[in-house]
Amino acid sequence: MKKRYKFLKKVGVLLKKIGCREFLHHFGPKKYQFKEHAAALLLKEVCKTSFRRVVVICELFDIKVPSYSALCKSRKRIPNWIWNKLLQISSEIEAESVAIDSTGFSRTNPSFYYVKRIDSKKPVKAYAKLSILYEINKKKIISMRIRARPRHDINDVYYLLKQNRYLKKLYGDSAYDSEELHEYCFYNNIQTIIKKRKNVKRGGFRKIQNRNYSEEEYHRRSLVESGFSSLKRRYGASVSAKKFRNLNAEIYCRAIVSNLDLKI
Repeated sequence: MKKRYKFLKKVGVLLKKIGCREFLHHFGPKKYQFKEHAAALLLKEVCKTSFRRVVVICELFDIKVPSYSALCKSRKRIPNWIWNKLLQISSEIEAESVAIDSTGFSRTNPSFYYVKRIDSKKPVKAYAKLSILYEINKKKIISMRIRARPRHDINDVYYLLKQNRYLKKLYGDSAYDSEELHEYCFYNNIQTIIKKRKNVKRGGFRKIQNRNYSEEEYHRRSLVESGFSSLKRRYGASVSAKKFRNLNAEIYCRAIVSNLDLKI
């Protein structure tokens, strides 16, 4: 019986560490604690199921959770700082060597039969973009940025770097080979291991950082690709949410349960 509540207790400990209140709402009846909402939302991504089914699963194991409609409404009300703090506390590391990269989650997931039926020759291009900092030694996601529409990779770098104070090495592909990024990392004592773009030779800070560049060490960057693969294979490569706040919460939940190594 005690094992049934182990996951719920673990979520409660994480929320307590980040200083989150017992009840997230100020008004209305205090029937369900926020940890019960958060546990159900995380379990939904672990099981890759709907709100209705995750409520049924929790009831089968005698875990007290709100109704499926209450979960759906509460998800969009959770502020982004809570997701950020939960992601950082779930990694439990002071990252020094990180790799940066981005990927996409399909916002529509039509079947092959449907694509054939509408005579579509190309796949649906709508997707949500995810950029992350990935700790390559412990294989944890330490920070992330989500966009509803595609943007260039370099636009999210500074947002991610400012959330981490212990960085010593930054691995990235040629999309991140920017003189401004090399300058920022130089003044913040971060060594960049970034592959040079073709026919680009200008930039004093680029030259300074490239003195310690090693092709052998650069290939450690590919570990972030393994992290993306693991995240999508375990919890799905598409998102069902339509509004950005729901989409943001859905992907954050997947990253958090991935750091906690929860799977079925």
